[in-house]
Amino acid sequence: MDLTSKYVADRLGGTLEGDPNVKITSVARIENGKAGAISFLANPKYEHYAYTCKSSVILINKSFEPKQPLSQTAIIRVEDSYKAIAEVLGMIQSSKAVRKSSNGWRYCRPLSSRVGRRTHIGNMTFIGKNVRIGSQCDIYPQVYLGDGVTVGDGCIIYPGVRIYHDCKIGDGCILHSNSVIGADGFGFASLQDGSYEKIPQTGNVVLEDDVEVGANSCIDRSTMGSTIIHKGVKIDNLCQIAHNVEVGRNTVMAAMTGIAGSAHIGEHCMLGGQSGIVGHIEVADNTTLCACSTITGNIRKPGEILMGYPAIEHYAYLKAFAKFKASANEGR
Repeated sequence: MDLTSKYVADRLGGTLEGDPNVKITSVARIENGKAGAISFLANPKYEHYAYTCKSSVILINKSFEPKQPLSQTAIIRVEDSYKAIAEVLGMIQSSKAVRKSSNGWRYCRPLSSRVGRRTHIGNMTFIGKNVRIGSQCDIYPQVYLGDGVTVGDGCIIYPGVRIYHDCKIGDGCILHSNSVIGADGFGFASLQDGSYEKIPQTGNVVLEDDVEVGANSCIDRSTMGSTIIHKGVKIDNLCQIAHNVEVGRNTVMAAMTGIAGSAHIGEHCMLGGQSGIVGHIEVADNTTLCACSTITGNIRKPGEILMGYPAIEHYAYLKAFAKFKASANEGR
């Protein structure tokens, strides 16, 4: 399906100025526009690009008043151009041709497993016993789904993903390449001779609806019960979530975040890159943890912004850092 400026404006509930028949084939950054593309202006510091951008269509906020004529063939005014461009990306992705399902001989699936309608399964994917896969999923090649795995409707599972036995994936989840769901938690008991005995990890991992897991991230199965990632959580690449962790709804974490076993993270938290959370603690809702910081104890007050190691309220950290820096400079 061809996307036109009028179609996009109507879908977004925006106001169209200019040619309603401009075809949109791609999305481009405002500084790298090209014919056939749609760009957006959300940050005022990029305003100067709007006057020279070569994209055919540009999304701008209704409140924006240009200082000179815009060069685009069509302009779409919306309430929030940043949110609108996300919807446009979805339109472009869904307009691409849907891949046909692979021949049944190209992947392994026992009779005890069930695959929903209009689900695509790529070549060399392995499906274990008693697996349940919902409808309209897109499972790429070389995916492993262990015995008893459940996958909801509308999921996207990219190449190389490994989902161990009995794990449960909700509706609308996206798992990027080489993520591992349900590997054993890191549980060992020390023995008198200095060696370690493995503690069996008998639980599973539960991803609720609309969870996204980045490439090469790992979520470990629980010792008992479930490691639970609640609805709407977004996990970046190279993150580690240990056994028995619970992550609250709509929490997001950037790359290389590590969460130790049995930690409970609240809802709507934001964890910066390379941040860490020790095990067996609770973190309140709406907590923000700055990059390269570590929470070492319970955070009971919602809405705090924390920084440092161990993490403290970020204004207190900045004041302390100013003193550290001044003291270091005096010693030179």
